[in-house]
Formats: sequence, structure tokens, C-alpha cells
Amino acid sequence: MIDIKLIQQDRERYKAACRDKRVNCDVDALCALDDRRRAVQKELDDLKHSQNETSAQIAHYKNPKSKWFQEQIAQGRTAADLQAEGQKIVEQVAHIKARIKELEEEFRTVNEQFDAMILTVAQPPAPEVPIGPDESGNVEMRKVGEVPRFDFPFKDHVRLLTDLGLLDLDRAVKLAGTRNYILKGDGVALHRAVLQLAVDLMASRGYTQMFVPVLVRDAMMVGTGYFPGGEEQAYRCERDEMSLVGTAEVPLTAYHSDEILSEDDLPRKYFAMSPCFRREAGAAGKDTYGLYRIHYFEKVEQVIVCRNDEKLSIEFHQEILKNAEDLLQLLELPYRVVNVCTGDLGQGQVQKFDIETWMPSRNSYGETHSASRFYEYQARRLKLRYRDRDKNIRYCHTLNNTVIASPRALIALVENHQTSDGRIRVPKALRPYLGGREILGAQS
Repeated sequence: MIDIKLIQQDRERYKAACRDKRVNCDVDALCALDDRRRAVQKELDDLKHSQNETSAQIAHYKNPKSKWFQEQIAQGRTAADLQAEGQKIVEQVAHIKARIKELEEEFRTVNEQFDAMILTVAQPPAPEVPIGPDESGNVEMRKVGEVPRFDFPFKDHVRLLTDLGLLDLDRAVKLAGTRNYILKGDGVALHRAVLQLAVDLMASRGYTQMFVPVLVRDAMMVGTGYFPGGEEQAYRCERDEMSLVGTAEVPLTAYHSDEILSEDDLPRKYFAMSPCFRREAGAAGKDTYGLYRIHYFEKVEQVIVCRNDEKLSIEFHQEILKNAEDLLQLLELPYRVVNVCTGDLGQGQVQKFDIETWMPSRNSYGETHSASRFYEYQARRLKLRYRDRDKNIRYCHTLNNTVIASPRALIALVENHQTSDGRIRVPKALRPYLGGREILGAQS
């Protein structure tokens, strides 16, 4: 969420942000709503003040024995005149009360409209974010690792894992429909090994591991920026006003919502391994083959909550990006890092770096990680604040990134490390998690 004062001060900047990010928001209408709610609030305050002052006078007119009433009589005024004047004041207060009731109803309506619309404003991207319409406008920053050249007919991950008895897609579809899968035997072991390597890496770097809920209140989805707008992608439990998360970013970032932390307690660095659920609405016919775009997976996610300092946020952005890159290097996988353009950037993100890992069956790099910084966008929604050393209360900054997501990561892992006899070479870093084995799969 954006501070309305900033929007009012520079409407054109936020109009440009909405346009460049392809976010549908009428900034002028929002500002008009803000103007109206302020005007209504001022009139309400003035009327309530007038009501209090006027109501206090009525008591004088209603008590003929009061000192004030007798003083008025002594000055030549009649009781009838005073009673008539008192009645006019009573009618005036009644009119004020009626107007207050009208304004309170209008204020509720305008405020509801304002609260809904302010959630749709796009965060302006950082200056270094490229302008572009969609993922075609993303800019490659670097490539790491050598793309393998096979001197034998290589298999895609589905055929490779199925032939080894490690994957069953047909029965998964029978059980749960499309975009589901069943891992078996060493397929499960490899999946768990990749995740545990990520967990151990993050723990070694001082991040606190969390075990978090994956069914959360809708307020947490709103707070992290997934609602409104992302409801169709979430598995909703409407009766309970809860949703299954598509990433542990939601509970990790919302962990300190409605709290005021101490600056000395920052930064907070968390990570969690959790199941993730995504409906993939609107993705019909897209990436339907194999394990790339599925409804359920597991992911290790990293989140940083830090003080309100843009330079510091940028430094932490590089840190979480490096954590993911280091893991891919441990897995001996070639990848590239791209600077995501405006049209492919989320509403609340200031900047995002995607890591795309080489997948031979796609003959291209496929997205496996997204590292994002939000500044105070999420913190404002979540009321996530801290008290600085000057005793001022400020909104925190938040950042997040994937450490690893599986089984999508298995696509790259098994395809890049397949052997000519149809087995899978285990990268050195994974071997301790697989009983020291260097090869997975029965000898062909």
C-alpha cells in the first residue's frame, strides 16, 4: 500500500507506475475520493464541535431556577421568549444530528471505496528497472555455468524419471487431476535432499528457520499484496475466509503484522520450508507437460524484514539473490539472472531479479527463483513497524526470495546431470543427503 500523501504530491509518477506495470487503477479518482473523505471528515468535526457547544446551552433554557435563567429575566427578557429561544436551539441541534448522521454514512461509503482503491495502486519501480510490456522485456544481467552438450540422445525429465520408476504422472492425474504428480523411491529422496540442502545452507548463514501455517486468514493475503487481484490463483476456503498460500512469503512476512519492533531487533531474517498451492488459473495449455507448472510443490523461502533504508534494502536484495545463486552452484546447474521489466513486475515490487535455470528439454532457461524488494509497501498493509533510535515509529522494509522450489528444480537437476545410460549423476553437495551415492537409478 502507498501513502496517499505521496500519491497526492506526485500523481503523474503513480499514473506512470500503473501504466508501466499494466495495473488497472484510476489515480485521479482515488485522489478525488481522498479529497472528498477529508472534506466530509472536516465537516463532521466542525458539526460535532458545534453540536457539543449548542447542546450545552440547552440546559440553561430548560431550568427556570438556574442562575443564568434568572439573570436573563432580570435583564428584561420573558420566560416565554427564553423558552421559544431554547426550542429553536433544540431544533438546531436536531438538524445538526441529522446532518451528522448523513455525513457519517457518506464517510463510511467513501472510506470503503478509498480503502479498496488504495490497494490497487502500483508501487513505482526503481529507476534501474527496464521498461517493457511483459517477460520479453526482461534484461539478462549474467549467465553462470556451462550449458551441457550431450553426445547421446538425452531424455526429458518425465521420460528419465518415469523410466527409472521415480515418477508416476498417470496415477497422479487419476487421483487429483491434471498438473499433479507422484514421486516414488529415489525421486522422493532426491526431492527431499534438494530441500534439505537449501535448509542447511540458510541455517548456516544465520537465518532463523520457521515452521509456519500454510492456511492463513485473508487479511494476511491482503497484507502481503496477493489480494485483491490474486484470488483466482489461490485455493480459497471462503467459508472460513482463509486461503492456502502459494509461498511461505505470506506467513513469514506477516509474522510481525500489527507489531512495533525495536530498531535494535532489526533485521529479522527468516526462512521456511513449506508446501505451496497454486491454482494456475488462466494457464490452460501453458507448460502443461511434466513438473514445470503444477498445483502443489514444496519450497524453501527466505524473507528479510529490515529498517526503512533504501540503500540497506538494496544490499539485502543482493544478499538473498546470492543465497539462491550459491545453492544453484552447489547443485552444479547453469543459470542466468535477469532484471525483470515493468510489465512483468508485480504491483508492489520495487525491483525483482529472476533466476532462470537451464532446462535441456525446453532448450532454454526456465524460471526457478524470484527475488523481490518492496520497501514499505507490504509493511504498510500489515502495519509492520519499528521504533527507531529517535523514538519515531516507522514502517519496515521487506524482501523475499526463493531458495529452492521442488519438484521444478528437479527438471533442471535430472536433465542436466543425466548419464548416457539413462541414470542421474548426483552433484557432490547432495551426496551426503543420499547416503553418499554418486549415481541414482538401476544400471541399464
